Amino acid sequence: MSCTIRSATYEDLRDILAIYNHAILNTTAVYHYHPHTYTERLAWYEQKFAAGLPVLVAIAEEQVMGFATYGPFRPWPAYKYTIEHSLYVHPEHQHKGVGSLLLKEIIRVAGENEYKTLIAGIDSSNIQSMMLHKKNGFQQVGVISKAGYKFDHWLDLVFYQLELPGPQKPTIE
Repeated sequence: MSCTIRSATYEDLRDILAIYNHAILNTTAVYHYHPHTYTERLAWYEQKFAAGLPVLVAIAEEQVMGFATYGPFRPWPAYKYTIEHSLYVHPEHQHKGVGSLLLKEIIRVAGENEYKTLIAGIDSSNIQSMMLHKKNGFQQVGVISKAGYKFDHWLDLVFYQLELPGPQKPTIE
């Protein structure tokens, strides 16, 4: 699959919203029950932008095929070098390498920004995502059993982590 990875723009938000809402309504990739509105996705994008956090899109033939981002793992200062990422691919473009390209780019960007640890929280039924992360150097580090409830059953959340070079001189400020 030939596509370009770039920073998302306002023009991409409707496609990002459609991909995300598909995941909400049809998968356990995200533990939400109800589709998000455009206003919610716009606020999400603007919060990411204001915080200097990436929102990347995979584009082919002017269509958003998937997106990836990251954000703080936990809000406390000592976690400032640890982030958790999200990655979603349009259902028509899954299993074509789009997810792999987005994951490699989000890893690269996180490394450039001197993060030490990249976390992925993946539903235990999402075998493809777990395989993708393992293939890209992530290691399984834990499972929270029955972390969520969706589609009339309990969901187990599997955590994967990738160690990055991190900052040369970490600070506590």
